[in-house]
Amino acid sequence: MKNWLIRICLALGLALAGVGAWAQGTDGTVEAAAEAVVAVAVEAVEAAPTVDKGDVAWMMVATILVVFMVLPGLALFYGGLVRSKNMLSVLMQVMVVFSLIAVLWAVYGYSLAFGGEGLIIGNLDKMFLMGVTPDSLAETFTDGVMIPEYVFIAFQATFAGITCALIVGSFAERIKFGAVLLFCALWFTFSYLPIAHMVWGAGGYLLDKGALDFAGGTVVHINAAMAGLVGAYVVGKRIGYGREAMAPHSLTLTMVGASMLWVGWFGFNAGSNLEANAFVGLPFINTLFATAAAVLAWCIGETLSKGKASMLGAASGAVAGLVAITPACGSVGPMGGIVIGLVSGFLCLWGVTGLKKVLGADDSLDVFGVHGIGGIVGALLVGVFGSPSLGGTGDEDFAIASQLLIQAEGVVITMVWSGVVAFIVYKIVDMIIGLRVTEEAEREGLDISSHGETAYNR
Repeated sequence: MKNWLIRICLALGLALAGVGAWAQGTDGTVEAAAEAVVAVAVEAVEAAPTVDKGDVAWMMVATILVVFMVLPGLALFYGGLVRSKNMLSVLMQVMVVFSLIAVLWAVYGYSLAFGGEGLIIGNLDKMFLMGVTPDSLAETFTDGVMIPEYVFIAFQATFAGITCALIVGSFAERIKFGAVLLFCALWFTFSYLPIAHMVWGAGGYLLDKGALDFAGGTVVHINAAMAGLVGAYVVGKRIGYGREAMAPHSLTLTMVGASMLWVGWFGFNAGSNLEANAFVGLPFINTLFATAAAVLAWCIGETLSKGKASMLGAASGAVAGLVAITPACGSVGPMGGIVIGLVSGFLCLWGVTGLKKVLGADDSLDVFGVHGIGGIVGALLVGVFGSPSLGGTGDEDFAIASQLLIQAEGVVITMVWSGVVAFIVYKIVDMIIGLRVTEEAEREGLDISSHGETAYNR
């Protein structure tokens, strides 16, 4: 109501200005005056920013869906993959890291990522959310259409939170709880925020270059995967890795978590449209089809290589497809999305088997194999299937070769930036409080040694 009142008052004010203009220079007829008044009033109403209740409701739902992705989706997916003695430690790390980053986002993260214009980073004009009120509006992708800035801030906070939470899967079962929190706070500040601004912020280097990342293939997945891979090297392998059985303790929970991730991902991808308009159907349907294709591809790959398809593989395939379609969901057609899903299913299977052996890192829950490889696949293939000739949404000047180069540049910048920042931050944390728990604590399990409780009481 308040928005409409402002628009009406603005229109009336400009209409009066139109009357004055008529009095000074029109042909002097009443009809000319009326036409001038109406024209100015209509123009003012059309030019005023609009806030649609449907957009607001959709973005609030999308934000809730992304929270659901993390809590409980990601937490249960990761929790089921570790040994039972470390179940609660992973749940704690995911939940508390997400909470920590949400607070830091409000304090300074939003301002640095989306405040002002800059090549690499924003500014601190909105630190502590200064100047943001219930009447503040944030732009969507349609000229003149806005959503409440508070809603936009909350939505983007969930992206930052899940990015940092993803990293914990790489060093699960052997890292100090305090080290996780300190690392995530520092890495968020010096890696997530600059990458987010470069890709999505006003004046950002990759945004201005024309890099396509609809919902976070580089910002979220490649960014987190590189930090996780570096962490797997720096923290070191788990005691007994390669010699002792370290099978997931509950594939049931892993499947439940993967399913929650798939449901929540509709908010992640379709929510990135920022509006409940007709176009939102494209990222929505791509999130369904590409993921389903990746599940099938992973199962086929396992059957061909091992003779059997596994539940763990199906769940991992779903996540691989979700990751790969994330940067492309608003730029490719459904058939292009299916191809991206198929490619990601096969390549991510290789990422957690063949590539993992080559890298030699104990990436506990295959963060790089799934999120890194999947993110790279999606970020590059959007440069192909974004072409209108292949069903994409690119304009008639879309050139696959040049767009591929831009996409590759974004991938390389993200990998190098995140990897270097992560290495430095791990070393700083290690010097301050140490990264790894003692051998005794690791053998006992982090549930008891770090939190004094167990997931399953007998």
